[in-house]
Amino acid sequence: MLPLAILAGGLAQRLRPLTESLPKSLVPVAGEPFLAHQLRLVRNRGVREVVLCVGHLGEMIRDFAGDGRRFGLEVQYSFDGGQLLGTAGALRKALPLLGDRFLVMYGDSYLPCDYYAVEDAFLASRKLGLMTVFQNESQWDASNVEFQDGRILAYAKNHGDPNMRHIDYGLGGLRSWALDSLWDAPSDLAAVYQDLAARGELAAFEVDQRFYEIGSFEGLAELEEMLAETGGLP
Repeated sequence: MLPLAILAGGLAQRLRPLTESLPKSLVPVAGEPFLAHQLRLVRNRGVREVVLCVGHLGEMIRDFAGDGRRFGLEVQYSFDGGQLLGTAGALRKALPLLGDRFLVMYGDSYLPCDYYAVEDAFLASRKLGLMTVFQNESQWDASNVEFQDGRILAYAKNHGDPNMRHIDYGLGGLRSWALDSLWDAPSDLAAVYQDLAARGELAAFEVDQRFYEIGSFEGLAELEEMLAETGGLP
């Protein structure tokens, strides 16, 4: 399977005071740091190589996950450095570790979908990027994707409209040259997706399993409840 980049460099302001001295990836969930659950999940779905893109308190993440062997993974790290680079900027810096094609997910996402199917759809599309989408109907967050007949017609991370019934599920695929147009300033992955969609270079793959996230206290509680009910991996 392609390498997986996990974007774990944000400040996690919505989880303060928990994240004042702890990176979001290490926030406790069901008795363990969230990252432990996330790494076990992606390993279970076939991932073998992970690049953690880290920034805020990134050394703590590296100290916890190490080389990844105890999770059955090979884990490497790409640090933002002196300033936060944003999600897209962090990916561009990590390209020497990721290669020409890779999967990407957010560091606060727990995504129990079929990663092999996502990878196959991305490679078969021959496009610069792929976004997984879920028919959310604004149930778990604001829907931000207009999706029809297997195509993304519009995507706007923070500016939804009534035609947007799907949401960016959080797992994507990218070719390295999708990031070629980035400036040196911090940049957001959402802007890259919007640019690719406008150019007809963003494929789509619809999943039917809901997403979980720890970007908010509500999301954290929902994930804890699910893990308690299932006893682990869904």
